[in-house]
Amino acid sequence: MENILAGLCGTSPEDPLPVWVHGSIGHCFNQLTLNVIPHVILAVVSACFLGTPRSGSRVPCRPGWGCRITSSFILAGLFLADTIPATIFQQELGPVYLELLANGTGALTWLTHGLALLMLFRSIHSSTRGPVALALLALLPLPSLIITLVWYYQSGTAWSPAHPAASSRFAILCLQLASLLVYVIACLFPTAGRQDFLSINHSWQDDQLVSEPGIPVPDQQRVAEDGESWLSRFFYVWMNPLMKCGYQWKLNKPQDVYVLPRKLQAARVCDRFYSCWQKKAALHQVEEETVSLTSPIIAGGDGSSDAPDSLHRAQEAVRLFSVLHAAFGLRFYSLGLLKLAGNLLGFSGPLLLNLLVNFMESRQEPLSHGVLYALGLFAGSFLGALLRNQFSYEVNKVMLMVRAAVISAIYRKALRVSSTSLTHFTVGEIVNFMSTDTSRLVNFCLSFHEVWSLPFQFAITLYLLYEQVGVAFLGGLALALLLVPINKVIANRIMMNNKEMLKHKDTRVKLMTEFLCGIRVIKFYAWEKHLSTRINACRAKELQKLRAIKYLDAVCVYLWAALPVVVSIAIFITYVLLGHQLTATKVFTALALVGMLILPLNSFPWVLNGTLEAKVSLDRIQRFLELVDQDLEAYYALDSPSGTAAAVEMQCAAFSWAPVEEESTRQPLSTGTLQLHVENLSVRKGMLLGVVGKVGSGKSSLLAAITGELIKQGGRVYVCDLEQGFGLATQEPWIQFTTVRENIVFGREYDARLYEEVVEACALSEDLNILPAGDQTEVGENGVTLSGGQKARIALARAVYQEKELYLLDDPLAAVDADVANHLMQKCILGVLKHKTRILCTHRTEFLEKADALLLIDNGTIVKTGTPADILPLVEAFPKFKHMDKRQKDKAPDEQGQEEAIETEADESTQNNYLIHKEEEKKEGAVAFQVYKAYWMAVGSCLALSILFSLLLMQASRNISDWWLSHWISSISQTANTSVMVCSTSPPSPELLLFSVVGLVSPIQALDTTPVPSNGTLDVNFYLIVYGSIAGANSLFTILRAFLFAYGTIRAATVIHNRLLQRALKATVTFFDTTPTGRILNRFSSDLYCVDDSLPFILNIFLANMYGLLGMLVIITYGLPWIGLVLLPLAALYFSIQRYYRRTSRELKRLYSVTLSPIYTHFSETLSGLSSIRAMRATQRFELENQLRLEQNQRCLFASNTAMQWLDIRLQMIGVAVVTAIAGIAIIQHQKQLGNPGLVGLALSYALSVTNLLSGLISSFTLTETMMVSVERTEEYTTDIPTEPQDKLVQVEAQICSQGLAHLLALCPALASWGDHRVPVAADWPSQGLVEFQQAVLAYRAGLPNALDGVSFTVYPGEKVGIVGRTGSGKSTLFLALFRMLELKSGRILLDGVDSQLVGLEELRSRLAIIPQDPFLFSGSIRENLDPQGKRTDAELHEVLEQCHLQDAVTQMGGLDSELGERGKSLSLGQRQLVCLARALLTQAKVLCIDEATASVDQKTDQLLQQTIRQRFADKTVLTIAHRLNTILDSDRVLVMQAGKVAELDSPTRLSQKDGSLFQRLLHSGQQ
Repeated sequence: MENILAGLCGTSPEDPLPVWVHGSIGHCFNQLTLNVIPHVILAVVSACFLGTPRSGSRVPCRPGWGCRITSSFILAGLFLADTIPATIFQQELGPVYLELLANGTGALTWLTHGLALLMLFRSIHSSTRGPVALALLALLPLPSLIITLVWYYQSGTAWSPAHPAASSRFAILCLQLASLLVYVIACLFPTAGRQDFLSINHSWQDDQLVSEPGIPVPDQQRVAEDGESWLSRFFYVWMNPLMKCGYQWKLNKPQDVYVLPRKLQAARVCDRFYSCWQKKAALHQVEEETVSLTSPIIAGGDGSSDAPDSLHRAQEAVRLFSVLHAAFGLRFYSLGLLKLAGNLLGFSGPLLLNLLVNFMESRQEPLSHGVLYALGLFAGSFLGALLRNQFSYEVNKVMLMVRAAVISAIYRKALRVSSTSLTHFTVGEIVNFMSTDTSRLVNFCLSFHEVWSLPFQFAITLYLLYEQVGVAFLGGLALALLLVPINKVIANRIMMNNKEMLKHKDTRVKLMTEFLCGIRVIKFYAWEKHLSTRINACRAKELQKLRAIKYLDAVCVYLWAALPVVVSIAIFITYVLLGHQLTATKVFTALALVGMLILPLNSFPWVLNGTLEAKVSLDRIQRFLELVDQDLEAYYALDSPSGTAAAVEMQCAAFSWAPVEEESTRQPLSTGTLQLHVENLSVRKGMLLGVVGKVGSGKSSLLAAITGELIKQGGRVYVCDLEQGFGLATQEPWIQFTTVRENIVFGREYDARLYEEVVEACALSEDLNILPAGDQTEVGENGVTLSGGQKARIALARAVYQEKELYLLDDPLAAVDADVANHLMQKCILGVLKHKTRILCTHRTEFLEKADALLLIDNGTIVKTGTPADILPLVEAFPKFKHMDKRQKDKAPDEQGQEEAIETEADESTQNNYLIHKEEEKKEGAVAFQVYKAYWMAVGSCLALSILFSLLLMQASRNISDWWLSHWISSISQTANTSVMVCSTSPPSPELLLFSVVGLVSPIQALDTTPVPSNGTLDVNFYLIVYGSIAGANSLFTILRAFLFAYGTIRAATVIHNRLLQRALKATVTFFDTTPTGRILNRFSSDLYCVDDSLPFILNIFLANMYGLLGMLVIITYGLPWIGLVLLPLAALYFSIQRYYRRTSRELKRLYSVTLSPIYTHFSETLSGLSSIRAMRATQRFELENQLRLEQNQRCLFASNTAMQWLDIRLQMIGVAVVTAIAGIAIIQHQKQLGNPGLVGLALSYALSVTNLLSGLISSFTLTETMMVSVERTEEYTTDIPTEPQDKLVQVEAQICSQGLAHLLALCPALASWGDHRVPVAADWPSQGLVEFQQAVLAYRAGLPNALDGVSFTVYPGEKVGIVGRTGSGKSTLFLALFRMLELKSGRILLDGVDSQLVGLEELRSRLAIIPQDPFLFSGSIRENLDPQGKRTDAELHEVLEQCHLQDAVTQMGGLDSELGERGKSLSLGQRQLVCLARALLTQAKVLCIDEATASVDQKTDQLLQQTIRQRFADKTVLTIAHRLNTILDSDRVLVMQAGKVAELDSPTRLSQKDGSLFQRLLHSGQQ
């Protein structure tokens, strides 16, 4: 090295690079360090900007840019020119090679710089000054030029004619300075204002995104990464504005995040994916000619072959994996090269460390070697960091592409798959494909590169170890390999337990879902205790598995932590026993290599597991994608069979719900077995066809057969105008989670005139006036905030607004009262739709007299067709009031219409607030200290402290074992070098002391140590024994910590779930109405999963990282105290970077989760409304909506991933700085002959892992914070939910006093002293069944009008009272008040003379019976549904079923223990209602409330029911809310409600005869 320099500079090798010569700076030093090096730096940075893409828009020229570019090129020319005199007149002006090197570098640099500026000028930077770094770096060569100028001036050779060469070079120098000056001035030119910049930026984006379908780029949104220079890409400079926004709390909505780079935009990715899919499908067609024409995913219903079996073959042929491989493979595999280079550079660290420690030990090597090693360490770690960082960034991008492709493929498939094959999966499972399975598949992208790189790393490490310690490495390897099978066994056990745990978790979440859907019923029946025991039982099983997992995990952690120590001990002992001598170099290099060996060994099982999981998920998704599509071409005949102009025709058609091959295998389910046979059916255009039949006879199936949702087993089906679709109103109305108007318009253009007409026809005008924001009011999930009648009418309005030719209406009249039903029939079905073809299924036969024809269906076949006159007598069974004067009621004024208020739940929405659902709160800022405290308390303080302490012991023992090694080495080397070290008799000079560790640690005298005895066997044994015992202690502490930690986190998980569940069970009904179920479920599924599993996992890593970092700092500063000078500024930098990052990262993660749920909500909504979406031909719009939602989410995810890379590269640079600093300081110490090679090696081997520790610390801390959000959310629910009064007397006293009943207290002093109990009631209370309402006032929430406004009436024991009134008059609210679902504002309700508010809630509700409006069944057996507490005998149950006419259906299903399926799927709606009746019969309560229980039941069944109720409840008090007035005509009295008040109360006969009574009017409108 010295000789090369001397040759270049023409100096003596002793001092090759003199800094100061003859009173000025040395020429050689000036040219090399001040000229060449700055130019090289400038060239490298400029080269980074050469890749900057052009901006599309024409950029207005700024004078500054022109000057800079010109002066750069001029400078390049000048440097080239300068070489000519330098080479011609060699001898005069210094060594020729030096001048050539300097000028050549300069010329190249300025050329590169000029080109870079040109690129920047044509990019979006043109309106700014461009990157500041470039302008500043251009000034770096200035000092060198000025020094040269001064030199010319001093030597006087500037203008002397004697030296023509010197003069010419001086002239060139002046020109160079002038050009630089011009450059600097040009930099300072004023540039465009910020506004201009944005507009240019914007136009650039328009240009970029002009081809994007349906992805608008709003103003002033930056596109990520596109158009950035290399430098900006390597260091993520383009992320800075976003990081700054996050730091200033300005990231509040997804729109604040950058737009995705063009390559990643969902539309593009999907197009590419689908084109690959079609190519694959086409290939398969070439192979098998029989196969259909389009690929499975793409085929909507546009072209497939006739034979279903060939179609099936084609779908099996296209594998998802091969398509992904074709679409993204090349880019993905090429990343392997980056990975390879990064890995190789990773090995440079330990090798150079080895050389450096050798250099310190030898004392003979020249200094230049040391400098080279230090530079090598720097370069290796720097490049390695860049490559690894770019690798993970690029892999993240590929992962995003795969995710977008798979999610949209699943969505697309769901829209096209036939309903019958969808029944193989529950909605939850399909949503899981999109969430869990997709993410597993995406994570495989990471595992894949690990699969090849880990064995590769392993092999190289082993080879290097062999180089160091020879055969001895086999001792350690044997141990390490022994652990692999052990690890595998443990991992398998963990996987098994995990599967089991997830099973229990699924059942628990399913139970929770049902609990939330049926919360009203559960509260009415007071079944919370029963349900909570069921949920807790599941949770207990889940926790048992979790415990097993955690303890096995602890063993894994222990093995993982103990392995490096054990392996290195094994290696050293073998090495020493083989008779070799240990040296510092060997020990440290071996330690570093063992560390590198452990990583692949440990991660490999997990990588394999990840790969297997991905395989399983891929197969699951593949199975879904292979389902048969709805094949409309094969389903429908293209021309009418009879040739007449019919709207619908069917001939000899047979349909079923299950594919043929499955019918035999399936257990008989009532829907599964239903077959539909249509011999001959023809529907004329424009006719109204009524369809009637008993419950479960196949009316809805007939409509499904027309829309193509069933499986056709033969025959022909023809539908006119198929492309246009159908207007479909399903029996259970499907409502989207959006505004009322969006629901009705359903993606069509908003046409005010048509809209008004439709709203009027569907009797919605009044409802819309009452809703807080009119038709802009948002309805909840599945329309929870609307009453049944409103939902049905909105679904009907949606169908009508679509203006189709053929309408299929499945009982839209069931849920509305007589008046409204009449209105719908007249204005809508016979009004707006009068020229359309209509098929109407209904039980309300009174409306079918106007039909053109009727079909009577029974058991899946059409029994009879004919005119209403022929068929109605067969089905009708109700008293007629035909004799009443018909004309009078037509004229009767409709006063009540104005006062129509909304049904119970509809009132939930507040006036001032359009959206009932408060947006889920996104907590701002850092996770509050309270949350950490809550978790700490859940673990328990003692336990938490002992965990921390065991961690401390473990880390300390680990560091001490390393220190002991270095101490041992030093003592060995001291023995070897006694002559140098100890025998220096004179005291060391002060400046040496400065660098000596010993001087800083101990007084000077300590240096006169006595010579150490020679390194005998005794010695080695002693050192090894101490080392071994320290290592043993370490492993003991490790195992202690692992188990304590596992125990503590399980304890926390148990506590948190119990608190959450208890609180949720006690919440008020209002809470459940205003909170979407998904949000509550989230707390019980994903948030709890976090607390159970992810949080402990991450917290463990975080604590280990924190202690590891502390240990490392202690060791490094102990070994090289001077490093403190470097560490302090770096620590400050680290702190500021991580603060910056954490804020932004937190916001981005939150935005990611906020944008994630809409994707799933939209998907599950789509699945539940598939038949409607397809019938109305809206599939494409839904697909686009899914894509937009996905795009939003991907934006946040991309930003969040990139923020991690942004941080990572900065931390890597800190790590590089630490390593370089240590190496530098070590060399200086060595020069002063002070370094202790042992300690330096120790410090450096620790420093090599500093980056991983730093980034690990931040990412684990950030993740811990993210996971803590789950604790925060569960905490929020355990503290903030409004709960029902839990038997506290405080309220009672307040109420008693407020009602002026203080004397009651005086009479019962005992009452006041009870404290925590309610009035005890007799075991048979209420024994008579006397119900009294006294001035009851009730509002749903503060600020809403009163739903009950001073209601007073008395129902006498055993009386049957019918309750009628308009929708929203407060009928259902009476029941809510009676059951205390809502507390009264004032007034009271007495049962047998006892104030219901003084009775405990459970007590009260268990003594009353109710048949609620929507029949709710939970999954489980019929027995569980009838009698969850298991108090009744089988005989009793059978008797009840017999009375409810369900015995046959139940026997057919397989008896009391047959399963009902999700929400009672296997029973028809009417049958479910009957089950609810059976439940009420079993309670044997004295008071029974019935809420429109018979709306979905046909007339015959209805009569049987009424009879049953009359017989069984003869001596009981019965309150019935009815919409069909004939059901209550035989009751003792009728209570007519109006606007929350009692309007009339008398016997039905009196009321019907009393002129002008409300009841009479309702009765008449029912007869129209």
